[in-house]
Formats: sequence, structure tokens, C-alpha cells
Amino acid sequence: MLATEKPRHDLRWLVAAGLIPILLCLLFTLLEAGQMVKRQLAVTSSMLMSQAENISDRARVMTASLQEYKNHRCADIKDELQEYGSMHPYFRSVGLIENGNVICSSTFGERQDSIEDIIRRPLPPEHKDLWSLSVAGTSGVNNRPAVLFMHEDRDGFASYALVDGQYFIDFIWAAGMRHDYDISMKFGDGFAMFSGVPATRQSDKQWGNHTLNTHSDRYAITLNVTSSRSELLYNWRQVLLSLMPMALILSLLFVALTSNWLKRKSSFRDEIRRGIERSEFSVHYQPVFNLQTQKFSGAEALMRWQRPDGHWVRPDVFISAAESEGMIVPLTRYLLQRVIQDSAQWQLEPGFHLSVNLAAEHLQHDEFMSDIRAFAAGMDHLKPTITLELTERSLIGEDRMVSQRLAELRREGIIIAIDDFGTGHCALSYLQTFPLDYLKIDRGFVNTIESVDGETPVLDAIISLADKLALKVVAEGVENEMQLRYLQNHGVSFIQGYYFARPMESAVLSEWLQEHNGSVPQEPTTR
Repeated sequence: MLATEKPRHDLRWLVAAGLIPILLCLLFTLLEAGQMVKRQLAVTSSMLMSQAENISDRARVMTASLQEYKNHRCADIKDELQEYGSMHPYFRSVGLIENGNVICSSTFGERQDSIEDIIRRPLPPEHKDLWSLSVAGTSGVNNRPAVLFMHEDRDGFASYALVDGQYFIDFIWAAGMRHDYDISMKFGDGFAMFSGVPATRQSDKQWGNHTLNTHSDRYAITLNVTSSRSELLYNWRQVLLSLMPMALILSLLFVALTSNWLKRKSSFRDEIRRGIERSEFSVHYQPVFNLQTQKFSGAEALMRWQRPDGHWVRPDVFISAAESEGMIVPLTRYLLQRVIQDSAQWQLEPGFHLSVNLAAEHLQHDEFMSDIRAFAAGMDHLKPTITLELTERSLIGEDRMVSQRLAELRREGIIIAIDDFGTGHCALSYLQTFPLDYLKIDRGFVNTIESVDGETPVLDAIISLADKLALKVVAEGVENEMQLRYLQNHGVSFIQGYYFARPMESAVLSEWLQEHNGSVPQEPTTR
């Protein structure tokens, strides 16, 4: 079962790596195609609006010119009106109105008709002196739209110009033909002139259609331009053809990189498992010096990995890999067993502090408590004080469960310490929330010490914080006498580092402790 699950899992990774660039390309090109359609709609709308405003300007000039014929008899001016209507483009008819009735026009001369009868609809109830209205047809031309432009004064006199709507329809058709747009245009609250199928057709509500509604700043003109789905798909295809080759190349590259990563990942996981089976991992121990008793009162167990070819793998590399590959719990269990085996040859004083590092994953594992109790039972012949060193990340997550487990272990005589304090993401409130005994200062803060009498604000703050919380402090990475003196002057009692001892193999530890606990380095004098 396991043999088939792993290839399937890897295959999913490879498929995902290959699809991601292609899917992103499809998404990006679709969005870009949509933007292209919107830009095309804006250009078309601007062109049509400009043309409609140009015709409106001509109509406005015409109605203003006709105002000079107020109080003239139609018989005297009808020839001039006919000349206006025939000589100027766009106009179907021009004329004069009094109290809602046409009193003279270029089309019918002195024949009087109601303007409402001519446009076959009521006039707008509220309108300005200058206004326009598109209509479906007129009494003279029933089946062709027109646009009425009016210029009224307060005495009930008005001049009008009736523009043939076919001009607008021709412009609309020419603008929309290339892109298969549905375009409608109306003046005021009037009839919507359109080309082809009305813009309100059902397909407008389907996926892929884009609609742009614009209004003139100068006239009561409303323009509606709607693109079809085919226009979006056409633009999408064009963009896709230009970018898909690059997406395919990226897809192949991602597959190759993922395949290489999976091989390395699988290889590292398998190598750690084989390393455990072949006992390639060993445990070295670095003594911890107690400045108060002037003896080495403890040691930290540190995992080391030497490959069959003699190459040493750095601890930060294989521990990080073990955490990411789900091998940290088996590796920690192996560490605990090796310490028990090594301790069979030791001769230590009761209460000797033995520290082991634990990962967050192990701390939250269902068998964590049984693993630690089994370790404590295996070490019971030496009566040591077992210290569990936890990283700050270990305390983030299941607060209640972790706190309960640590409190229970403390009641059983096990010491809890935070390792590398200040380098993780632990909130200061966690120091009060969790049952802790020791705080280990990372070597990075120790390295900031520049003189015995100098100041290191962050390091000093950590030491002061630990003192206020009644936590004992262990300083890691101490390499010279100046650092030792500084730490001693600031109340740090436990020192770990190359200044006293490097990590050593189990066979050396017992003899080394017996030899050096009788002749430790001289305590530095204080100023």
C-alpha cells in the first residue's frame, strides 16, 4: 500500500507543477482579453459620441438661426426654410412653432400641425429651453427614427430641427460591424436607435459580454455599446497564442524543478531512515559549567550524523530536513535510545543535568509522554536531572495541551528549558503561561558582547527578564574569557561553549568530567 501511495503523491505534485503555469496563463490572458474588449468599447463609444455631438452642434446652430424669424409670416419665409432644409445635411425638416403648433416648416410650408402629432408622442413634461428627443418615426416618415432639437423662448415661440435618424443608425452600424457590437443611442428620454438586434437582447446577460454605458457632458445623449462573447474569445485566442509558448516552457521547467525536488526530498527522507537503521547517527555531549559550584554540573546531548563516506552532515541541515519530511519524531526517539545506551558506561554524580532537544512536532505527538517517561526510566540508574530543551516555536499552537504536558512532567522531576531564546517567534506572555525552569540564551546574543564593562541592551534585557520570572539562565556559545566575565558580572550561573569544552563522544565524557571537575579553569576575577 505504501509503495503505491508515494508515487501517486509525487505524481500529483508533478501534475500540479505542470498545470500551474498553464492555468495562470489562461487566467491572465482571459483577463487581458477582457481589458482589450473594454478598451475597444471605449474607443468605439468615444468615436460615436463625438459624431453625435457634432450633429447636435449643427442642429443647435440651426435652431438658433431660426429664432430670427419670430413674428414673420410663413409666406415670407417658407422659401428660406426650404432652402435651410435642403442645403444643410442631416435635417429632415426645420420649422417654427407657436404654442405647440407648427406654423411654418421646410416640408409642409404653411400647413399647421401639432408638434406632438408630427413626432407621434407627447412632449416631455419638463424640459429646458434647449432640448432634444429621439423618436421612433414622424408623421411623414413612419418607419425611420428621427431626433427633434428644440429651441424655445418664454413666449411660446420655438424653432426646431428634425434630424433624420438614419444618419445615426449608419454611424452605429459602421462602428459596430467590425466587432459585432450591439449599439444603441438615444436623446433625452426618447426612442433608442440601434443597429441590427437591439442591445437588450437576451445574450447580453450571458458570460463574456461586456457593456459600456456613456453619457454626453454637453447634450442629453446616452450611448450603450455591448460586445459579444465571440469578441472576447477572439481577443483571448490572440493573446493566448502569443503567451502560451512561454507558459509551456515554464510548465516544463516547473515539472523538471519539481521532479528534482521530489527526488531530493524522497532521497533525504530515505537517507535519514537508512541512517537510523545503520546507526550512522551518534550523540555528542557538551558539558555545562556551573559558576556557583565551580563544577561541570550538566551536559547537552547533541545529535551528529556521519555518512558512510566519512562526510559529516551539518545538524541544522538534517534536523531541518527531518522536521519537513516528518522524520523528526523517529530521529528524536533514536536520540533518546542512544543516550540510554551511552549512559550504561557512565559514572556520574546523582542530579547531573542531562539536556535533550525536542521538536514541536514531537511535543504535540500522541506518544510524547510515553516516550519521555520511557527515557526517564532508562536513565534512572544514574539518577540524573533530565532537562527537556524546547524551541520557542514548540510553545506556539496547542497552548493548553502543551502546558498540561509540561506541568505533568515537571511534577515527575523533569526540568523544562527554552532553547535559543530570542531567535523565534515566542510572545513574552508564553514565559508566564508555560511551566519553565531554564532560559538558554542563543550564541548570537553572546557574540554581541564587546567588552566586560560594555553594554548589550538586548542581552541585558533577556537576563533581567529571566531574573524577574525566577528562571535560571544558561549562556550558549561562550568562547572567550571576556564573554565569561561579562556574563558572570550580570548574574548568569551556567556557561556552555568552546571556552570550557567542545561536544565530545560518549566514551570520553565520563573520564573528562572526572578529570576536569577537579581542575576547572580558574574563575576570572571581577573588577
